[in-house]
Amino acid sequence: MRTEPGLDGLRRTHTAPVVFAAGAAIGVLGGMIGLGGAEFRLPLLIGLFGFAALSAVILNKAMSLVVVLVALPARLAAVPAAEVAARWPVAANLLAGSLLGAWAGASWAVRMRSATLYKVLSALMVLMAAALVLTHITTLGALDLALWAQVPAGIAAGLGIGAVAAIMGVAGGELLIPTIVLLFGEDIKTAGSLSLLVSLPTMLVAFARYSRDGSFAVLGANLRFTTIMAAGSIAGAVLGGLLLGVFPDVVLIPALAVILLVSAYKVARHD
Repeated sequence: MRTEPGLDGLRRTHTAPVVFAAGAAIGVLGGMIGLGGAEFRLPLLIGLFGFAALSAVILNKAMSLVVVLVALPARLAAVPAAEVAARWPVAANLLAGSLLGAWAGASWAVRMRSATLYKVLSALMVLMAAALVLTHITTLGALDLALWAQVPAGIAAGLGIGAVAAIMGVAGGELLIPTIVLLFGEDIKTAGSLSLLVSLPTMLVAFARYSRDGSFAVLGANLRFTTIMAAGSIAGAVLGGLLLGVFPDVVLIPALAVILLVSAYKVARHD
């Protein structure tokens, strides 16, 4: 079994400023497109900092949870809480599937062989790249489903998104936002707020499942590393938000999609 680097090993090769800067870079990328950037953080944890797949997922989940908790009040300030609360059936519909999906996804991740998990993570990064392009480059329109079809579709979508988010250690906004727009006809701004309300309990369920596995000890062993990178991610997300619109989507989104695809290739070849 591969020996997982602990805090002391990381400290010898990566100083606190380097870890903070890495987190900030991820935050800027995510902030410029209105997301947390966890999909970019995962390959960095594996490739630059040398964490094994499952450990990287657990650390990524912890940092994603912190970023979402910080982002939620700011997002609710941008979209009135009453407006979001009025759409609680949308969140409830997705949560009916995503909570179960999160538990199942985390259970699968802890049982997978490391080599298999690398391949799965690689495939999911390709999925995230596609979702990124779909959400930001194309114009999404509601499918206008009847209620009898909309509810089971929402549960099924939530199930899949919860599983994907748990396996990658991400919040899942990349998938939740287009799903909310397509299935429920919400505008992109409201969909972003609703996605956070769905993400938070979904992430907590996945986190609870991971906490039952021995690999969860990596979080305690690297608590300082996690705290510093999470702080960098939050600071970067704020800066990225200020840079929103500086780079046109027609340039930025394809570039970020390419980054994800290259990362997917490298993770797939990781041993």
